[in-house]
Amino acid sequence: MNIMDFNVKKLAADAGTFLSRAVQFTEEKLGQAEKTELDAHLENLLSKAECTKLWTEKIMKQTEVLLQPNPINIFLDARIEEFVYEKLDRKAPSRMNNPELLGQYMIDAGNEFGPGTAYGNALIKCGETQKRIGTADRELIQTSAINFLTPLRNFIEGDYKTITKERKLLQNKRLDLDAAKTRLKKAKVAEARAASEQEVRITQSEFDRQAEITRLLLEGISSTHAHHLRCLNDFVEAQMTYYAQCYQYMLDLQKQLGSFPSTFLSNNNQSSSTPVQSVSTPSVLASASASLPSVSNSIVTSGISELKSSSGSRKARVLYDYDAANSSELSLLADEVITVYSIPGMDSDWLMGERGNQKGKVPITYLELLN
Repeated sequence: MNIMDFNVKKLAADAGTFLSRAVQFTEEKLGQAEKTELDAHLENLLSKAECTKLWTEKIMKQTEVLLQPNPINIFLDARIEEFVYEKLDRKAPSRMNNPELLGQYMIDAGNEFGPGTAYGNALIKCGETQKRIGTADRELIQTSAINFLTPLRNFIEGDYKTITKERKLLQNKRLDLDAAKTRLKKAKVAEARAASEQEVRITQSEFDRQAEITRLLLEGISSTHAHHLRCLNDFVEAQMTYYAQCYQYMLDLQKQLGSFPSTFLSNNNQSSSTPVQSVSTPSVLASASASLPSVSNSIVTSGISELKSSSGSRKARVLYDYDAANSSELSLLADEVITVYSIPGMDSDWLMGERGNQKGKVPITYLELLN
């Protein structure tokens, strides 16, 4: 027998098998043939695998949307770019993400307007913070891509593809088995019946073997869940680090911009000698509004200077709500009246405030001293 004859016979056998399966499948759908049912345990495993695949895909895709633009592609593109430049013995150019680009624009604008002006100084400080956030954002994307998205994608493109392949083989083996059983029922001649019985035994053995292979693969889904749980913990930790960094960066920026109200007036008067001082405030806009008390700025400054140089106390009206940043500070409500005084060595932008048995540091920019 030459190779051509062998190939022809093999193609004919494959065609016969395919036709037999197609006929069996069609008759099952029409209710004209019996179907071998999988055992309940295997059915449950198949259902669990399908459910895992479905939700893994949804979580993976939505995580990619959350980390816009597509972090996997960016990560891979960056690695490919680094590889190319490494081969060319050149350093890959640095890429700016959106927060970093915004930060650079702010810094450039601040330098253009003048670092000595209130607005220019504030722009520079905001720009530096935006660039820090951009760096944190880059780290979140890369960490999430490696520790969370990649394992999920590996399951979809690796393990589940193998499961799908073996499940399809199991379906084919089941069709072969049921087709053999159908032929056995139709066999009338003893010789044909003996051949059909032999075929049923062979196909039953192949079906059982494939069912066991599929079952072992499906039981690995529990291990997949355990692995994805560890990956999920890594993702949560990366997010926690990112948001903590962003909060701290903005908190520091807020403190740096806290004295913006006093410099806002000098900036409008074209004064470039007043630097942006450091003070903790909950809102830059609220601080800006606090620069317009009912008395003149010079009178307020004079009154606070006198208070700081003396050991006495004064009553002060709160201009805006203030949420204490820590236990050393005192939360304030707009329009309430509190007692304020200074203590030696205290920051120039703060006073001690008392309300009944409560006391703590309060920002000067939120107060209007009363006579």
